[in-house]
Amino acid sequence: MQSLRLARAAGDVEAGAYTLATMSLQAMLRGYPQEAIDMAQGAFDRARRHAAPRTLAFIKLAEARAHGRAGDSPAAGRALAECEHLLDAVRPDRDPVHLAYMTHQRLSTDAAEIHTDLRQPSAALRWSVQAGPMSASDFARATGIRHTVEAVAHLQIGDLSSALTAGTRAVAILSPVRSARARGYLREATTAFGPWRGQSDVEDFVHHAGRVLAGR
Repeated sequence: MQSLRLARAAGDVEAGAYTLATMSLQAMLRGYPQEAIDMAQGAFDRARRHAAPRTLAFIKLAEARAHGRAGDSPAAGRALAECEHLLDAVRPDRDPVHLAYMTHQRLSTDAAEIHTDLRQPSAALRWSVQAGPMSASDFARATGIRHTVEAVAHLQIGDLSSALTAGTRAVAILSPVRSARARGYLREATTAFGPWRGQSDVEDFVHHAGRVLAGR
């Protein structure tokens, strides 16, 4: 809220819209997708004539994430398409340095999660492949979270073996990471293995994941 007030005082519409988009993502992650949608749409409407394409793409991605959590597939698809179009329009002369991470790879990575939320696992896995590899040494949290999403997508298809492979990678990568967000994703992935509990390999995975979640 302080950031919004400072942006308003400075007359910086773009900074205010970026702040509101990050608030949208936080609302989505905390389980308030409709509020997140309202924030992202408000940010875009305010900034569409003032902000750089990369900033607008970030806002549209936040909106797509919220639609995914809300279960609205058509709206999520439209927001993703707009995000991709805006990324294609990025201009070097108006490219916010603080948003350098907002790339087509980031779009693909988040699209995988959106389609997992929508229970469209085949599309989620296609987007994950399109995102390409990530360096666990440089982006441990992001890479670990991505593997938890892949694990859930494989479970939605019924591919337990691939889910265990992705889940085991996530546990190994996230073991030294201290992040409430990462633990939340790992907890969700562990819960998704519920229907397969009782199988020895699943029990081993749940045991190791539990140790990471407990900080051991």
